[in-house]
Amino acid sequence: MDKFLAMGGFALYVWPAYAAFFVILAGDVLATVVRRRRVLRELRGRLARQGTRRRPRVST
Repeated sequence: MDKFLAMGGFALYVWPAYAAFFVILAGDVLATVVRRRRVLRELRGRLARQGTRRRPRVST
């Protein structure tokens, strides 16, 4: 296990690279979730505003 963790003497470079990858990946996923929530909130607001602007149809 020690040899694996030492990565053949390159652990100083390999483990920070893995850490950077996972931090960036998590940030990308988080940004996507936040963007989706914001877009859905904006769309709900638009739909609500459109619903209040529509005039009721008068049947004749």
